[in-house]
Amino acid sequence: MRYGCAVDECIRIGLMQSALIRLAGGLMCLCLMLAPQFVLAEDDPAAASAAAVEPKPVPDELTSPRATMETFLGAMAATRAGETDRIELAITTLDLSDVNPLVRAEKGSDAAWILQEVIDRTRIPNTKRFSTRKTGKPYVFHTYESGRIEIVFIEDAGWKFSTDTVAALPAMLDEVSATEKVEGANDAAVSMPIHLRLRAMIPTSWKEQKFILEQWQWIGIGLIILVGLIIDKLVSLVLALVVRIWRTRFAKGAYRQISDSILRPLGLMAMAFAWWAGLNMLGLPAQALLVLLVSVKFLACFSTVWGAYRLVDLISAFLNQAASRTDSKLDDALVPLVTKTMKVFVTVMGIVFIADNLDIDVTSLLAGLGLGGLAFALAAKDVAGNLFGSITVLLDQTFHVGDWVIIGDVEGSVEHIGFRSTRVRTFYNSQVSVPNSTLITSSVDNMGKRTYRRLSCKLSIAYDTPPERIEAFCEGIREIVRQHPYTRKDSYHVYLNEFSASALEIMIYIFWRTPEWGTELRERHRFLLDCLRLAKRLGVEYAYPTQTLHVKQSDDALLNPESGEFLPAGSETDAHAYGIREARAIVAATTGVDVIPPPVNIGGGDDDAGE
Repeated sequence: MRYGCAVDECIRIGLMQSALIRLAGGLMCLCLMLAPQFVLAEDDPAAASAAAVEPKPVPDELTSPRATMETFLGAMAATRAGETDRIELAITTLDLSDVNPLVRAEKGSDAAWILQEVIDRTRIPNTKRFSTRKTGKPYVFHTYESGRIEIVFIEDAGWKFSTDTVAALPAMLDEVSATEKVEGANDAAVSMPIHLRLRAMIPTSWKEQKFILEQWQWIGIGLIILVGLIIDKLVSLVLALVVRIWRTRFAKGAYRQISDSILRPLGLMAMAFAWWAGLNMLGLPAQALLVLLVSVKFLACFSTVWGAYRLVDLISAFLNQAASRTDSKLDDALVPLVTKTMKVFVTVMGIVFIADNLDIDVTSLLAGLGLGGLAFALAAKDVAGNLFGSITVLLDQTFHVGDWVIIGDVEGSVEHIGFRSTRVRTFYNSQVSVPNSTLITSSVDNMGKRTYRRLSCKLSIAYDTPPERIEAFCEGIREIVRQHPYTRKDSYHVYLNEFSASALEIMIYIFWRTPEWGTELRERHRFLLDCLRLAKRLGVEYAYPTQTLHVKQSDDALLNPESGEFLPAGSETDAHAYGIREARAIVAATTGVDVIPPPVNIGGGDDDAGE
């Protein structure tokens, strides 16, 4: 009894906490919904008062003790005849307010059958002698040593078998179990619940109560648990074997990555249903049945949600299989997002599903979330920004998995595009998580989108290299570009470009069409080595930073072009004439005087090739 009182006290505390949560969660909505009624009450106090005291109509089946007994007997007779759904009408004649709502359906059905069995072993009710009064004191059908069968009037509910009667029914059944059924009673033992038939066959010594339950009930619980565990193992092993055979012999592509235990939740589900069916066969007291059935219901709901998760994994494997058959990278990035979205949906729906099966009122909780909606929105601002950032990346196709990107100061290859962040593997092998919200405003340099990979560099050669040798060297480099298989042939530039402090600078501006960075590095390596080999063959020396000390001569003579000796100093006019004459001779030998070379157009290259 102390244990039962403690359980009842815990239940009452839980109900009180639930009521407080509902009160806090639905206060605002309740005020808004009732505001028009408050105004109406102020305008018409009489109408408001009449509405407040107006009783609910009593069902016709419960208007009097006679109506209640006739309703109960008629519903049970129909149930015995095979109309199993009529048991619900019989349960409505019982006052189950003291029974926990989580087990009210199970205990109500048991109480209805026990009450019918007790009546059959007492006497056939003559309903014409039952009272037809609408209200009044309880109507007693029969009194036993362990209690009495009475029908009491309940405001707004009508006449029902009292809570004391419902609580004393098992003791009444034990009291009359040795009595034969009265003549005329419907002998339909096959329609009775199994636990009542089992209990009738159990020896009296096993019915002794030990720690809340009877001995045979403890034995039954142990056997049910053992049977459930065996069923779980057998189902799991068979399903794992089936999955393994299918995966190794018939599956292809992404399906081969499926785990053998993907159908494991079905084993738990089978065990939960075995326990649920077994516990209902024992006729346990309400307190014990509450604890056990709540646990079994939670296990069944958990296995269902887990099974939905595994179903999402199967769908993900199917989507990955379909994405692998396409060349687009959009679906490769979209499949993980779809999978995560489905799992979030399964989580939310699973919580609601579990709460609903445990008779937890989630309506007021959801209403309470509306009150905290503003605070939640402010707190989830970054989450929403990251979500929209991921959507932006997918819709704009800013980059795909595997692309080389530069996002701010982060550079590397994209490994994963998620809801909150994008993971980038840097070239020094670290992993950087970039929040997707930054992708909306930050500039993203997608190196993976390049059609061509550019090389822009300068080769420094010695100042004493003859011009003819420089021309040969530049043209030789151009020929290397034309001969290499990966180089772009319609746009390249190789020219003497600058006189630096210690060398002549030859600019090289070329492109490679390579699929990825490794090939680019290999081809650049080959090109630069070929340039070194060409310089060695042509006798071109690469320069390095040097300083030359030059002693200036004091004479102002000009160099005699015929003898190579300096001429005596002349006038400024003679110097200008000498320079002009030599320059014209050089131009005439290279491009020709008054000749305009056409623009460089190697192969109709793009103007924006260097962009």
